[in-house]
Amino acid sequence: MIVCSCNVLTDGDVRACLRGSGCPRTPAEVYRCLGCTPECGHCARTIKGIMDKALAAAADASAATCGGCCSAAVFAPPIPAEPAL
Repeated sequence: MIVCSCNVLTDGDVRACLRGSGCPRTPAEVYRCLGCTPECGHCARTIKGIMDKALAAAADASAATCGGCCSAAVFAPPIPAEPAL
């Protein structure tokens, strides 16, 4: 799915950028990783959402295999607590 019309970036492009070494932590770093710059900026929130989901999945996988010692687990966004009823 195209997430940035200006640069024709797909969600797969963003995820591929996150798999490399020196994993980007901001949408601006994703743009640099992919060799482009933000144009209108409408996609920044979508890119951030893809990043958050990918890093959370990596943290879950890392925690299952190494107990949370991997860098993906360290940098993953916190998982919100369930609301109390």
